[in-house]
Amino acid sequence: MSTFTSVPATDWETWVDDKEATILDVREPAEWSMGTLPDAVLISQNEIVRRLDELPKERPVLCVCRSGGRSANVAAFLAFNGYEAANMAGGMKALGMQD
Repeated sequence: MSTFTSVPATDWETWVDDKEATILDVREPAEWSMGTLPDAVLISQNEIVRRLDELPKERPVLCVCRSGGRSANVAAFLAFNGYEAANMAGGMKALGMQD
């Protein structure tokens, strides 16, 4: 079974810096326009299978969405496909960046 890490929203920056990770925002473009984390890459959940090759396997990936559900699904998918993946628990809501 493939597993992924759950990163508390308050610790996202430390986790990304320590691991030199890629931030993957899996929300839709309209949500992205409300604001995202610095240097995040936008690949919506419904595009991840088609665009998987855009993510470097040599870097861990922190998945982010509105509340943590979609990003957990994508993190599980990435882990299954050999990535070191993590989910930002609580998503952008936990940071007060989205309702």
